Amino acid sequence: MLTTCTRRVFFALAVSCLLAPASADAQELNWAQKMFDTLNIDFGNIARGSDARFRVKITNIYKDDIHISNVRTTCGCSAASPSTNLIKSGETAFIEVKMDTLRFSRRKTSNVIVTIDAPNYQEIRIPITSYIRTDVVFSPGSANFGPVEHGEDNQKTIELSYAGRDDWAVRGIISNNKNLTVKAVETTRENGRVAYKLLLTIKTGTPIGKLREQIYVVTNDIDSDNPAAAGEETAYRKIPLLVEATIEADITIAPQIVSLGVMTPGKEVTVNVVIRGKKPFAVEKIECESDLEAFKVRLPKTTKPVHILPLTVVPPNTPGVFSEEFTVTIAGRPEPLTFKAYGKISGTVIK
Repeated sequence: MLTTCTRRVFFALAVSCLLAPASADAQELNWAQKMFDTLNIDFGNIARGSDARFRVKITNIYKDDIHISNVRTTCGCSAASPSTNLIKSGETAFIEVKMDTLRFSRRKTSNVIVTIDAPNYQEIRIPITSYIRTDVVFSPGSANFGPVEHGEDNQKTIELSYAGRDDWAVRGIISNNKNLTVKAVETTRENGRVAYKLLLTIKTGTPIGKLREQIYVVTNDIDSDNPAAAGEETAYRKIPLLVEATIEADITIAPQIVSLGVMTPGKEVTVNVVIRGKKPFAVEKIECESDLEAFKVRLPKTTKPVHILPLTVVPPNTPGVFSEEFTVTIAGRPEPLTFKAYGKISGTVIK
């Protein structure tokens, strides 16, 4: 069936521009520190065997490229590595710091030293503090969901083991991500040994992309480092647990931006758009943002995991840049898909 796109109104998202200030001034002693979102790393109390990682965000606020020549730590209990060594103007990178919670225990202090050699030389020293508990163990050490399909609930279980007091207990869970729910279920309690199952669920509708969240298990241990908070919720020790996942789209469109090239008014141009899913699906309709009715597409009649849609455009007699946004409705899928087409219309008219 050959169908003409009908009009659909969209709201454009405002995009803010990042304006980089002047070059990094070697005379200003703290020019490099200004790029770091923190100059102190405190892991707090962490469980033995846990995947304890902390990310330091670095944003290049200067017009010059920043080059990191070396990242090291001053103790074998910790390690650090950069996500990239070259940070262009306006871009962001991370230094990921990891504690070795298997070979080390109790109070550990260290430093991560970041060496920048361009555009000017400077070393940034960031102190690291942590207390690796020997009485609390997570298994596995983090909740890594791996690839997760968008639109489906996904669950994972972490075992929490404790050895010590008979009255030890989990008071609650702190999670700042509305798409992630966590429930602690006690499974055993005997002779000072307590076990819980942490039931983690990534909700349906979690946005596509990377999910990285640090949740906290709140225990009934009193934080001796914070005596002023006695009787308050902040007085109880919290144990971090790292949660990671990659939310993948169930259906994708390629290309997301269709290039139409240089077109002549009235001369048809046809390009193929591929819609690919993990399961068979049907395409219900395709709608355009504008009311020019310059596009036509042959909708498939079958249900299958891959559809190749021939998209035909008859350019109007309006020289200049030509663009269109499309909405694709998939049968049974509540959220539509979108893609855009761009091209340029020449001043030559076919008669």
